[in-house]
Amino acid sequence: MPLPKEIESRLEKIVGPNNFIRDEHGMQRYLHEERGLARGHADIVLRPQNVQEVSSIVKICAEKRITIVPVGGSTGLVGGTLARGGIVLATDRLNKIINVNPLNSTVIAESGVILANLQTAAMEKGCLFPLSLGAEGSCCIGGNLSTNAGGVSVLRYGNTRDLVLGIEVVLPNGEILDGLTALRKDNTGYDLKQLFVGAEGTLGIITKAVMKLFPAPKTSITVLVALAKLETILTLFDQIRDLCAEQLTAFELIPRIGLELGSAHIPGIVDPFDTPYPFYALIELTSPVENDNLRNSIEGILANALDNKIIMNAIFAESDGQRKQLWKIREEIPAAQSKEGGSIKHDISIPISETVAFIVEATRRVSKIIPGIRPCPFGHIGDGNIHYNLTQPVSMKQKIFMDKSSEINRIVHDLAMEMNGSISAEHGIGYFKREELAHYASPTKVSLMRTIKEAIDPNNIMNPNKII
Repeated sequence: MPLPKEIESRLEKIVGPNNFIRDEHGMQRYLHEERGLARGHADIVLRPQNVQEVSSIVKICAEKRITIVPVGGSTGLVGGTLARGGIVLATDRLNKIINVNPLNSTVIAESGVILANLQTAAMEKGCLFPLSLGAEGSCCIGGNLSTNAGGVSVLRYGNTRDLVLGIEVVLPNGEILDGLTALRKDNTGYDLKQLFVGAEGTLGIITKAVMKLFPAPKTSITVLVALAKLETILTLFDQIRDLCAEQLTAFELIPRIGLELGSAHIPGIVDPFDTPYPFYALIELTSPVENDNLRNSIEGILANALDNKIIMNAIFAESDGQRKQLWKIREEIPAAQSKEGGSIKHDISIPISETVAFIVEATRRVSKIIPGIRPCPFGHIGDGNIHYNLTQPVSMKQKIFMDKSSEINRIVHDLAMEMNGSISAEHGIGYFKREELAHYASPTKVSLMRTIKEAIDPNNIMNPNKII
């Protein structure tokens, strides 16, 4: 049922006619679902420019029990911003970087700031904002906070939850929770900000955040290492972590199929080795010290690993361009997979010590169900987060393959839980994984989450049908 004209008029008065979008064409960019698995729809898209406008909108929605879905860059992979009517509240005009404070090592930014822009603003002040992921050119800080985004630097800096000091949130009744503290120590009761980080917009709309900054790296080294077998990768990781300590920023797994699909489908990706290898590790060390001899630190480890057949080869990036080329191999794996046909994707985490065993056993189990299936396990093996993606067999039709998604998901997720892992490491639950969470989470956990949701949002207007 369309919204009453009187309500539309009140909402349009808040944001102005240019930011009140009702036509289907104009709304499409805000109804986008990244993987194309579903289509959103809404009555209106509103584009507020400050927290007061967000508050006014939410108060009207609370009064009339109109649902609200906050939308940033729409790069999520679990349908967390899928609207089913009601209002979409777009944060793209909440795009101000308010303050970068190098001495306090903090940045204050609105939720619609694009991650890459925040990284650049920090770098211009000689600082580092370490959150880094493939969608950083279009994802927004509010979405990063709402999904507790991970990325490639979790190994050294932690995920988004570890990077936030304070937030400003508009609650489901329209009240503003002002928690924009830049303090490292504040032991005055419940840490309320952590309720909203990872809540995927179901408890309120994050409008600003205070985030931690770090000294900008002045020296870095990137190396792609070739492995004859997967089983040696944890030995290599342990040796590098032991000797390089906090210099180790990223340790990423790339399978041979990931490189092959990238070379076949993504312009600019080429195999840097003359010989194919089954697996690769992309390793990066960084230091805030000028001319720190990182290469010397890792070359000795790699030479010893080569002598002991732990690795088979290694290529160092000799320039920033070569570094970008090596990272492109890793970052473009999902895009390359999508061009190859159907892909059943998983975002699991397990203890680091179990990552190799998980990949081996998961591959055995799914291959038994679908002979010829092409596993493409990649990602953040250094923190236990594996994107266990599965590409359709060459001879199988895409629809037949994708129709087996539920069966394959259960196999993969069952194994992750058997290994004391999680069905969602960094992508969240959103709309697509609600049933999986209900299946695997303890009744006590689900009950407590419902209690929190009902206490803060009793009318269930805030991003309904997500998570629980």
